[in-house]
Amino acid sequence: MHPLAPHQFIDVIARAGSIRKAAEMLSITSTALNRRVLALEEDLGVPIFERLPRGVRLSTAGELLVTHLRNQASDFERLRSQLADLAGERRGHVSIACSQALLPFFLPEQIGRYRRAHPGVSFGVHLRDRAAAEAALVEHSADLALVFEPIRLSEVQILSTVRQQIHAVMATDHPLAGRETVRLRDCAAYPVGLPTAQYGVRALIDLALLRFSVRLRTVLESDNFDFLRRYPAQEQLISFQIPIGLPGEAASEGVISRPVDTRDIPEGRLYLCQLRGRTLPVAAAKFAAQVEGALETRYGLLPAGG
Repeated sequence: MHPLAPHQFIDVIARAGSIRKAAEMLSITSTALNRRVLALEEDLGVPIFERLPRGVRLSTAGELLVTHLRNQASDFERLRSQLADLAGERRGHVSIACSQALLPFFLPEQIGRYRRAHPGVSFGVHLRDRAAAEAALVEHSADLALVFEPIRLSEVQILSTVRQQIHAVMATDHPLAGRETVRLRDCAAYPVGLPTAQYGVRALIDLALLRFSVRLRTVLESDNFDFLRRYPAQEQLISFQIPIGLPGEAASEGVISRPVDTRDIPEGRLYLCQLRGRTLPVAAAKFAAQVEGALETRYGLLPAGG
């Protein structure tokens, strides 16, 4: 019999939406996995999954079961983390769901700093757009989320918030590079590269364009912010990013950034979040405190609700 506990194989099936796909992920036969599901359903006296023409989905009872199993797994991880702390050696695992802007600079710095002090702690860093990051908290597949604009789910607890002013990224020899700030109408004179519609940066830009009836000449569109940050070195094109996704003040890789006047595009908000009502494992809680301190030092925290 496969050694996976119920919370593991039920969770995998629920995410995959198919017993066959889940069996492939778990490296067992779909027949054996289906037998485990049927045995658990018989034991509980209710169906866990609704069988569909193509795959399965959780029944109401199955949703309750998965929530219970995820909470159990989370509680056990927290206990392990607390016991390790009592033994004088911090251990555990911290799972983070984050926006792209956190990946190039901020999170590598923060995780490196934390692991130098606590090498027994491992990390999982997962790129998720805002909606997927919030869902990851609810599903207990992430302990923390760092997301840009806005938070929608009531189950998400905001630990801290910082302002992020939109920056225009351009070549170091771009005609606008000498200005302290740029206006949106100035950017309209040049080709631009924009993130795709699901991202907060794009949402703020689109609202500003409607408000001021400015038209940008979009020649590039991408869901990869690293590409958009680097590309302006190739031509006199302007792309957009938030400060936490940019290198230090010095020009890097032939590009430079200049803040866009907040009269044109208002500042956005970057949120550090966890699941509401969840007590985090020690390692995740301590890392969250470190991140909060770094955000406060760099940008200044906004008051709750700010």
